[in-house]
Amino acid sequence: MAVTTVISAAIWPNIVSYDQVDERYNQLTRKDQPSSAANIVDATKNEAIEISTMGAIIFIVGASIFLIMLYFFMSNWCIKVLIVMFCIGSIQGMLFVVVSLISRMFRGCGNITVEFPVFGEVTILSIVVLPFCVAFAVVWATHQESTYAWIGQDILGICLMIIVLQTAQLPNIKVASALLVSAFLYDIFWVFISPFIFKESVMIAVAHGKNSGGNAIPMLLRIPRFFDPWGGYDMIGFGDIIFPGLLVSFTRRFDAENKKGKLNGYFFWISFGYAFGLFLTYLGLYLMNGHGQPALLYLVPCTLGLTVILGWTRGELSLLWSHEKPKSSNSSTPET
Repeated sequence: MAVTTVISAAIWPNIVSYDQVDERYNQLTRKDQPSSAANIVDATKNEAIEISTMGAIIFIVGASIFLIMLYFFMSNWCIKVLIVMFCIGSIQGMLFVVVSLISRMFRGCGNITVEFPVFGEVTILSIVVLPFCVAFAVVWATHQESTYAWIGQDILGICLMIIVLQTAQLPNIKVASALLVSAFLYDIFWVFISPFIFKESVMIAVAHGKNSGGNAIPMLLRIPRFFDPWGGYDMIGFGDIIFPGLLVSFTRRFDAENKKGKLNGYFFWISFGYAFGLFLTYLGLYLMNGHGQPALLYLVPCTLGLTVILGWTRGELSLLWSHEKPKSSNSSTPET
């Protein structure tokens, strides 16, 4: 699920865009009336937030403070607040995903819009899909004790992470290094070093909801251990998907902008590196008799490390380090 989420988020603009699928249709479509799927992708690109080096470090520091607060003050009401916040974000993510896919499959169905006083121009398709997304989240939130509640949580979480990875972007490897190295140290400290200070692993305690009566936070993907007689769940936090996913998405954009193929590009190899890093994570979990593992301990070397090695051997490390987006062709085209 994690690998599929990372790759899907990276190639999402290609998934929902049909501009290159049917050239004959494109020739018959008016240039001043782009498809709704293209509009959705363009709108997301325009709203994309580029992470800065300082912003990356501040985010990790803030995440540490938040984790400490959860460890000491986590209770049932705190979990409920997090569930509400998770539902709000995942509803927006599911709306984005479903509307994008429907617009991709049924061309033109998302072009009809209505004007709302507060929200402005809204498509009819979004209005129709929104109640379904809200109902899905509400049903999951009210049936969390169900045996199959993990399915709803994973669907909502994947949709949330897809829209996050469309909204936030890494501009270059310099910022990626600041973010991933900080997250690498963050994960190691709160899993392996924190027990020497707090007598237990803070990260594992919060993930399992130890101080909230066993109610775990929803910001993770989980799947039952089907063949384990003791039961339980395998879990991976959103950060272990989003942080490396930002780098995978960057390599996808870099390959597209520099006209690179599969083997001489970076996206294919970094995606493989992410999958291999997850394999190493679960291998470490097995070798340490089920003790929780800091996934970024394995994922960062297998993604950021691999990117640096490939860039260095290809003589492109400086280009990756200070990568700048190419200027829009429209802005450079002289008027006639």
